[in-house]
Amino acid sequence: MVARVQNEVDVAGMREAGRLAASVLDMIGEHVRVGVTTDRLNTLCHEFIEEIGCTAAPLNYSNSPGVPPFPKAICTSVNHVVCHGIPTARKMLKSGDILNIDITVVKDGYHGDTSKMFCAGKPGVLAQRLICTTQECLYRGIQAIRAGAHLGDIGAAIQQHAEASRFSVVREFCGHGIGKKFHDDPQVLHYGSAGSGPVLLEGQTFTIEPMINAGKRHIKLLPDHWTVVTKDHKLSAQWEHTLLVTSDGAEVLTRRGEENF
Repeated sequence: MVARVQNEVDVAGMREAGRLAASVLDMIGEHVRVGVTTDRLNTLCHEFIEEIGCTAAPLNYSNSPGVPPFPKAICTSVNHVVCHGIPTARKMLKSGDILNIDITVVKDGYHGDTSKMFCAGKPGVLAQRLICTTQECLYRGIQAIRAGAHLGDIGAAIQQHAEASRFSVVREFCGHGIGKKFHDDPQVLHYGSAGSGPVLLEGQTFTIEPMINAGKRHIKLLPDHWTVVTKDHKLSAQWEHTLLVTSDGAEVLTRRGEENF
């Protein structure tokens, strides 16, 4: 099944879930600082998610048999962690660290999924360039969306911009359909060829979440079955939004107040 809103009730539900997911990222920013632990950030987010009447989709989520459930409410991926970093009381942020916080909330059965890069203290020049380029990759992917475009147009736009900046695109993970299910079709690759893949349809809902590496694209999975890191231990960055395909573009359901769409 391909995630797609069926009626105005679905549209309203996805908009509300997206708005609330974005509000978690707006809230947590002031708490990302040198000396804070990723577990503390998880606690603050989890408490806020419950206060706004949502549940945290990642908590106790398992995507395949034999994989232990994800133990926390959010993902915190620091420096060379590509995605699915598990918050811990042992990980205290240091000056110059970069951090992706990935939030998925469920409100009245609808999912809102989004992530943002943060910095503890002042990031290095390479780190800042990587963060900015990765956000630009996300925006270029969004600009490629409209009913009648091809799914491959999104990945092509992202790959072209990342590689022109001499960065690499992680290929093992992708965006995904989302709605009443956390992960649904289509799979939204962050690389590919323009004009390839299925045609986008008005009303489809999915995420774009490019993971861009400062070094080579190769990754490895740690023994906890969740944390993914760059194989060369170079920095990685990620940004994510949940989108609704419209006749002439995309509605960014998880847009934050600082963004202009």
